[in-house]
Amino acid sequence: MTKHDVGLDPLAELRANVSVPFEQAQAMPKSVYTSEAFNRLELEGIFRQDWLCAGRASALATAGDYTTMEIAGEPIMVIRGHDGGLRAQSNVCRHRMSPLLEGRGNVGSIVCPYHAWTYGLDGQLRGAPAMMHNQAFERSKICLPQLRCEEWQGWIMVTLNADAPPVSEALSDVSELIGHYGMEDYTETFREHHRWNTNWKVLAENFMESYHLPVCHAGTIGGTVSLEEMECPEGFPAFNYHWILKNDTMALTLAHPNNTHLVGDDRRKTYLLSIYPALMITLTPGYFWYLSLHPDGPDHVNILYGGGLAPEFVEDPDADAHFEALKGILDNVNEEDRGCTEKVYRGLSSNLSEPGPLSHLERPNFEFARYVMERLGG
Repeated sequence: MTKHDVGLDPLAELRANVSVPFEQAQAMPKSVYTSEAFNRLELEGIFRQDWLCAGRASALATAGDYTTMEIAGEPIMVIRGHDGGLRAQSNVCRHRMSPLLEGRGNVGSIVCPYHAWTYGLDGQLRGAPAMMHNQAFERSKICLPQLRCEEWQGWIMVTLNADAPPVSEALSDVSELIGHYGMEDYTETFREHHRWNTNWKVLAENFMESYHLPVCHAGTIGGTVSLEEMECPEGFPAFNYHWILKNDTMALTLAHPNNTHLVGDDRRKTYLLSIYPALMITLTPGYFWYLSLHPDGPDHVNILYGGGLAPEFVEDPDADAHFEALKGILDNVNEEDRGCTEKVYRGLSSNLSEPGPLSHLERPNFEFARYVMERLGG
């Protein structure tokens, strides 16, 4: 128990926080970020229930390509099968329970590093040394537990919840909103893992609002946006969003001349999509980047960070230069965000700090708070 747990009921504080109209909204109470008990509630009521992103499907293009992740303490692998399909399954051996795969890579079969029990890509046990004298051992009955895994708009989505609605149904409003961008055809050009010293919701909220861009990102993209041109419409039950109209300071933020399917303002419109609980996507006519978040206690967040180019920029003769420019910009933006969000966590952990009123440009943050409340407390 931390000092912030003492005498506080974070759920009750959050319920009071979201019970007012948006025009009277305040930032979420400090206890929902710092409480160990609240973090445990989130793992059970949010991360074990909703769809989470394991990255881009194109990154697992060949049979045996895999990536690993952890969901609320469950080690998971996602692997491309010989049948061409993606499969999510437990990443723990059915013998003495060692984790099987680490990181990313390609395998012809899944071999336990402890006793060499060997599984097919479908999770079925294929071989187990020196088990001929155990009368209870039946190889054909041993298989890695399977999880739900779906591909949506080029993303790999995984859930522990057998009863969650299909992704295509849950996120149909996202597809309707930005389907004309063709996000499924964007190519991932990089993918990294990071761990920051802040609460996952601080980082999610930072992504959800562009109110901070002119100041926090003064050294990079701050000059490409105007607060007066930002739109923060009401969100949907499964996500919130806003958009920014970019100028021509950065060519990649605008549609490539060969892009013929975007017209008007859509050729310079950047969408910021916050898909609950933890997939944050910046989608521009020229590139995308994303964060997939998972809490590591109240005070740290594990981040899958990736991005890439729209097809027209990939096919451009200057594709390598475009990628180099993109990666340099996004890395600098990410470092600025890290500095800002880690400072926020230090501040909200202090005794004298107090949450303040939200700007009209922070409507997505208020809607996110209501989502968290709905998942955890009804």
